[in-house]
Amino acid sequence: MPGRDYYEILGVPRNASEKEIKRAYRRLARKYHPDLNPGDKEAEERFKEINKAYEVLSDPEKRRLYDLYGERWEQAAAFEQARRQAGAAGAQSGTFTWSTGDIFSDLGNLFQEGIFGDLFDTFFGGRRRGPSRGQNVEVPIEVSLEEAYNGTVRVVQVPSLEVCPACGGRGGAFGAVCGRCLGSGYSEQSKRLEVRVPPGVRDGSRIRIAGEGRPGPGGGPRGDLYLVVSVQPHPRFRREGDDLYIEVEVPVEDAVLGGEVEVPLLSGRRVLLKVPPLTQNGRTFRLSGLGMPRLEGSGRGDLYVTVKVRLPEHLTEEERELYRRLRELRRSTVRR
Repeated sequence: MPGRDYYEILGVPRNASEKEIKRAYRRLARKYHPDLNPGDKEAEERFKEINKAYEVLSDPEKRRLYDLYGERWEQAAAFEQARRQAGAAGAQSGTFTWSTGDIFSDLGNLFQEGIFGDLFDTFFGGRRRGPSRGQNVEVPIEVSLEEAYNGTVRVVQVPSLEVCPACGGRGGAFGAVCGRCLGSGYSEQSKRLEVRVPPGVRDGSRIRIAGEGRPGPGGGPRGDLYLVVSVQPHPRFRREGDDLYIEVEVPVEDAVLGGEVEVPLLSGRRVLLKVPPLTQNGRTFRLSGLGMPRLEGSGRGDLYVTVKVRLPEHLTEEERELYRRLRELRRSTVRR
């Protein structure tokens, strides 16, 4: 049945299970059976096609060969059988003896269709260039500033291009396109990877995972996978290099008289900042070693805390009177 696809004849996808293939066959066989369509030549031919397709696809070995070689699967089967027989004979004698007259005469013009070199490279050890390395793959990931500060473990779903198991990455053979990968030599899959994001990672950092890129052509080594990090903005902290910046509110009385204010850290802890008397609005304090971990090297950056003096929004009558008295005191001091 040249030109007809067995899967198409049965109306099933290429990854159909044995049960799906059998179910499709039974349905079509009943529909086109000659006893139910007497005198219908077209139905009779259709019935023959259905039986031929089922004969191949219901047999695991025949189906494997059909997926790999398409219409020429029977010729390929004969070749594989001859190769096995020659291999067995060679194993018994300690040598491999090939007879081109016996083995290749049945293949006829197949060698004229571009596979001669592949066969001799495979079976006779022809000299070939070393396989080249596969391409690298980049996948973006997002992390919060807290995760960049503390480090984290991220499970990522990455695209994985695998060598086609049916054709071994060749895309087909014997002049036929591989039915599973449609000639590309690869199958697109998805893989879950658990990745450690180190503390101190920066926006735009690239985390390399060796050997998780695309496979090299002809069985070459895989490229690498690079996770490109995007650090998301934080509502309170601002990062510049390895230093962090934050604003904290200080009540006006503490700014005037001095006091302490809690400063949050990205680790979840809090530290106390001593505010000296008469601290002006906008004054910045440096807390050494409380910034981001340094990605290269040891130690940390610094944390810069800027004071925002917070004025009261509501006053009791007693507080209002105290502020009036304070104002009078300040004015009298200025007049002196």
